[in-house]
Amino acid sequence: MLKNKLLVAALASSFALSAFADDFTPSANVSLVSDYLYRGISQTGAGPAIQGGFDLVHASGLYIGAWGSSISWLSDAAVASTAGLELDTYAGYKSTAADIGYDLGFLRYNYPGTYATGATKADTNELYGALSYAYVTAKLSYSLGDLFGVANAKGSTYFDLSASYAIPDSGYTVGAHYGLQTYKGSTADGFKAAGADPTYADYKLSVSKDFSGYVLGLTVSSTNASTFYTSPQNKKLGKGTAVLSLSRTL
Repeated sequence: MLKNKLLVAALASSFALSAFADDFTPSANVSLVSDYLYRGISQTGAGPAIQGGFDLVHASGLYIGAWGSSISWLSDAAVASTAGLELDTYAGYKSTAADIGYDLGFLRYNYPGTYATGATKADTNELYGALSYAYVTAKLSYSLGDLFGVANAKGSTYFDLSASYAIPDSGYTVGAHYGLQTYKGSTADGFKAAGADPTYADYKLSVSKDFSGYVLGLTVSSTNASTFYTSPQNKKLGKGTAVLSLSRTL
C-alpha cells in the first residue's frame, strides 16, 4: 500500500515538474564588439571581444541565466596570468505593478584563472533592484564583498539611469545612460588617499538597427575615471570611445 502511495506521489511530482518546466522560455544570444565596455570601463584594453549567453524565463517572472565574454584586464595588469574569461551567473524575479516594472535579483561575476600571490580575486557578488516606467529604467546594484579585485568593498554601489526608445516601424532603437560607481571600504579609501579614487561616473549614447534579427549597434561612451583605471600599458580604460557591435538573439 505504501509502495503504491509512493508511486502515485512520484508520478504526481513528475507531472508537476514537467508542467513547471513547460512554462520556461529559453533564449540565447551572441555578440561581437569592438571593445567590451562595462560600466564605461574597457575590459579588453580597447580590443575586441566575443560574448554570449543563455537565459531561462518562467511564466511567473522568475529567471536564471549565464553570460560570458572574453577579457584581458586582469592579465594586462598582471593580477592573474590566465584569466581571459568573465562568466556571469544570475537569477531573479521580474514583474509589473500597474505601469511600473520591477526586477530583483542576484548576480555573480566569475573570473577563473591563476592569480598572483596576494592578489584579491576579481570574483564579485551583487544584489540588484530596478524600477522601470515607459522608456526609463533606474537600477541599483549593491556589492556583498570584494568588488572587481578591490578588497573589503561591501556596500559599494552602482546606480544606473537609462532610457531606451524603439522608433516605430524603423528597426532603430536609441538610448542614453548615466551611471555612478561608488566604492566603500578601507581598501578603496587607501586608493583615494593615494590620488587614485576608484569612484567615478560614466555616460553614453547609443543607436542600433535591427536587420532581420541581426542587430548592428554604435555606442559613444565616456567617464571621469581616475588613474585607478589606467593600465600598466598606460591605456586609459575609461576614456571616451565609440564601440561597434553586432548581436543576434536566438
